[in-house]
Amino acid sequence: MADGSRMAAELAEQPRVLAAMVSRWPELVSEVARVVPGALAGIAFVGRGSSDNAAVLGRYAAECAGQRPAGLVAPSVHTLYQADVDYSGYLVVALSQSGETPEIVATAELLSAAGAKVVAITNDPDSALASVGDVHLDLAAGTELAVPATKTVSAQMLAVLAVAEGLRARRGRAPLLDDAAVGALPDAVDTVLSDPGAPEALATRWSASEDLVVVARGVMLAAALEVALKVRETAGVFAQGSSTADLAHGPIASIAPGAPVLVLDGGGPGVADVRSMTRRLTEIGADVVVAGAAAGDRLTLAAGVAEPLQVLVATVRGQQLALAWALARRLDPDTPAGLTKVTLTR
Repeated sequence: MADGSRMAAELAEQPRVLAAMVSRWPELVSEVARVVPGALAGIAFVGRGSSDNAAVLGRYAAECAGQRPAGLVAPSVHTLYQADVDYSGYLVVALSQSGETPEIVATAELLSAAGAKVVAITNDPDSALASVGDVHLDLAAGTELAVPATKTVSAQMLAVLAVAEGLRARRGRAPLLDDAAVGALPDAVDTVLSDPGAPEALATRWSASEDLVVVARGVMLAAALEVALKVRETAGVFAQGSSTADLAHGPIASIAPGAPVLVLDGGGPGVADVRSMTRRLTEIGADVVVAGAAAGDRLTLAAGVAEPLQVLVATVRGQQLALAWALARRLDPDTPAGLTKVTLTR
């Protein structure tokens, strides 16, 4: 029966999982700070799928925190093309929920051998990737049975923010997120989880649509990419995540009147750009829905939450939408066609 009970149950566990990580926050930050190279050259993130989307958040936060270039690794550069690259002075952050994706493990091993210090982020401390890391950040989210990842994704996002704070600590800088801000996150997620009506209504409204564009700016791009992926894999809808800047550089021409567009407004430095794009899309005649914390936003986020943490709240909202959309289309969100829980790319 396509009831999505597994995905729904795991989605609901997120406040508990995040609260457990919050209780370990100082430990997570100090563990990262301990392995940051003294002469830090840069930070590189490696992952696939949802892990790669969490890495996008990490890339933004780490470059701001570490004051060094940060980017995303293309695993095939190393596993297929066997590039000889010097990673001395780099902090590499490797993400895999299972810790068993062969190309992520292999890439982490190769970059470690090339001189990098490796932070492994997994949900299994006994996994192959965990053994590669100079330090392992354990998500401790418990077993995840539904194919679409939910609680492990929000946990990964919090983990990469801990990486950024570890970089700040290593460089003697004040925290970007104070203890009170981080401590408020589980309740903020619980608040949106207790309000499933809005995403369910939106899923019903868009149930016949075959595509979706999710747009954001800055760190919220990570949420846009992940929401699009979750809708795509769960509801079978061709969803695309995009920054407002990239959308303006051409793809906006493909958005027709009536096309569904979800705008994520995290309230950060990019808010003016997000609102300007919202007006443009409305003028085109797109069916625009804003997810934000401002009065009148149709899909509410959490008021008073710092923008990097709002990424997690928006991601959870997107998970609710994906679950409801799949059910509205009479699909089984727990086991989407053609997917398995662990994807063994090499």
